Amino acid sequence: MARDGQEARRPHGELVADVMAVLWAAGEPMTAQQVKAALHQDLARTTVATILTRLHEKGTLDRTRPGRSFAYAPVADAAGLAAGRMRRELEKEPQRDLVLKRFVSSLSTDDGDVLRRLLIEAEAAPAPAGGEAVLEGGA
Repeated sequence: MARDGQEARRPHGELVADVMAVLWAAGEPMTAQQVKAALHQDLARTTVATILTRLHEKGTLDRTRPGRSFAYAPVADAAGLAAGRMRRELEKEPQRDLVLKRFVSSLSTDDGDVLRRLLIEAEAAPAPAGGEAVLEGGA
């Protein structure tokens, strides 16, 4: 998409999603240069390095230094990251039961069935070490 002879900038979230997809597909830590090459886009290495650094600061990526450059790897898969975002949003709310009620009422029938099955499975599962309950604060 061109605008005044320049290519339009795409949303930042799209580039972050592309970076995460590359890292998940790799299955091993990658440097900014390796991620840049895997993206097959005309990006500066510093742009990719900045995204990787910010994702590391947010706790989304682990970082190691196997040589002169940092290498990054996701701390969780896409589903794990989405679940973490959902949990953090819920933890911000003083009326958790109301938030959960509104969330559940907005689910499709299929998603409601899946959630119901998962809750039943979680209740039947043995308690984790340390005696913590599998499900916190019923809804």
